Amino acid sequence: MRSNSKKALFIIPSIILARGLESILSDMGEFETLGILTDLSRSSETRLRNMDADIIIIDPIVFDYESRANIRSILAEHSSAAVIAFTSYPLSDEAMKQFDDVIGPFDEPAAIIKKMRAALEPRQDASKTEGEDLSQREKEILVCVAKGMLNKEIADAFNISIYTVITHRKNITRKTGIKTVAGLTVYALLNNLIDLNAFE
Repeated sequence: MRSNSKKALFIIPSIILARGLESILSDMGEFETLGILTDLSRSSETRLRNMDADIIIIDPIVFDYESRANIRSILAEHSSAAVIAFTSYPLSDEAMKQFDDVIGPFDEPAAIIKKMRAALEPRQDASKTEGEDLSQREKEILVCVAKGMLNKEIADAFNISIYTVITHRKNITRKTGIKTVAGLTVYALLNNLIDLNAFE
């Protein structure tokens, strides 16, 4: 495995589809396949926990209908990787919000790679050093936090997943060194990101 490539794990019940994705990643050269799981049985969960995947591509069909609304929470117990849904049927807006993105069997290879890169972007920002300037999106989210918005409200406002909001908030805390909402509010005020009149 090349040291600079990102590691992808597939949780897809169809080996044919999983091998097709693996072939696309191999041809493009930017991502390497860490493994293929066809379900999330106990043995698969153990393998998932022991794999250091950067990104997980999962077919929601591996979960029963009731569990599909909580896929991201279930995976978060085993991995902190970015998560992309691989599905051949449309997902509801609510279901889509739990994923960093959604791909399908008819997507072009370049589009799949682009979505995978975008899903990893917030995590790559997290690897940078403390004290670094906030990105424009982080400033926007900081303003929302200072205004008292909840993660779900911020996710809805920017049309991103709650997990992306959480990643941005972690980056904000790491870069500023401030862990409390009150402290972040003061930071936003002192750096002219928000006007004191916004609280009236």
